[in-house]
Amino acid sequence: QVQLVESGGGWVQPGGSLSVSCAASGNIFNLYNTNWYRQVPAKQRELVATITPSGRTNYADSVKGRFTISRDDAKNTVSLQMNSLKPEDTAVYHCNVRVSATTSYWGQGTQVTVSS
Repeated sequence: QVQLVESGGGWVQPGGSLSVSCAASGNIFNLYNTNWYRQVPAKQRELVATITPSGRTNYADSVKGRFTISRDDAKNTVSLQMNSLKPEDTAVYHCNVRVSATTSYWGQGTQVTVSS
């Protein structure tokens, strides 16, 4: 059983920056794609960014050019650097690793609030 724990997040004014990180209890990030999702109440969960074991990245159009996903193998973490934040980026951000069709690991989520 793998545990994912997010950290970071918080409150920031529009235009500001925040970083969220995900730590894993096992060596999983360099074996499977790692995803950051975000969830707003009453809305569908949105895939924000993905990093593959080889380091390839992919982003939702809504965050492209503003967010950067990265992996630190030495620390066994995956981070999401968020710049030029907008109020619509406000959400709970979750780290996710899907290892099979039936097995997917999720962190508990961390709140990001963008407001003035």
